[in-house]
Amino acid sequence: MMDLFKNVSTFWVRYADYRIQKADNGKRYLTAVDGAKLELINPLENAKQLVLDAVNIGLAIMSKKPRPLIEQDILKFAGNYGLLGLMTALPTTPRFMDYHYVYLPKNDFIRAESMETKAYTDLFFPFKKPTYRKAGDYVEWDVEGDDQIQALMLTCDAYTPIAMQMSFLHEYAEDIEWQEKAFKSIAFNFLSVFFYYNDPLTEDEKETLRWGMKMFEGSSPTCHIALEDNGPMLIWDFHSLLHAIQMAFAFTMTDPHSPIKMCKNCDKAFFASRPNQKFCSDRCGRYYRMKHSDDEDDK
Repeated sequence: MMDLFKNVSTFWVRYADYRIQKADNGKRYLTAVDGAKLELINPLENAKQLVLDAVNIGLAIMSKKPRPLIEQDILKFAGNYGLLGLMTALPTTPRFMDYHYVYLPKNDFIRAESMETKAYTDLFFPFKKPTYRKAGDYVEWDVEGDDQIQALMLTCDAYTPIAMQMSFLHEYAEDIEWQEKAFKSIAFNFLSVFFYYNDPLTEDEKETLRWGMKMFEGSSPTCHIALEDNGPMLIWDFHSLLHAIQMAFAFTMTDPHSPIKMCKNCDKAFFASRPNQKFCSDRCGRYYRMKHSDDEDDK
């Protein structure tokens, strides 16, 4: 799996600190702390850990872990990788700023099939709106006074969608409940694979899981061929962190050489170093055997 992401052209942005803040509309959002420093990262540098972290947050949500602890996990995830980039992940194209309307496929967040572009972007700027002018397919936006973003613009090229650049603004925010839904969806698909191959199921139950996996919202990155000195190279372009996670997850679940499993003791996802490994650590194995000393299968 790692070879597939060895030459990834994308970059992502994370801030040094995030907080959960309530807006005037009563909803709570994850956003960068005032004055937090911006950093460019390659989120797929350790794709396996990225997948594990996302799956385990989703599993914690599904197991009804106390909300304060879940929100701590989400804050930690954002501190490591940045926000999910839901604004560019949901529409049919990340270049929606070129159009008057945003078109949306079926999703877990917005029921409308289309929205005016400004109304859509406003969903992700509940505290302070970005200043931009739009005339047809031309968009001009003002980042005067934001030295961090101005420096970032020098990194972006002409092919970086305006909306992706806007999602890196300090004022950009994501509904915390939307984030939870995204993590839960990833964990749901992990459990579907895990139960399909590890539990005795009826044919109807198997068909239900197969149908559920078909509904998985797979990633939709683009790719291009770069003419490098040592020959042509296939480069992946991701316009949201969520799409990067989804694609890494898909390759992880289909990679027989690095199987992802669920610990029999703590119910967290982990990468097994051997086919029959049942626990994420020796500590979990010892603890489980102490509770189930008569279970010969786990000795």
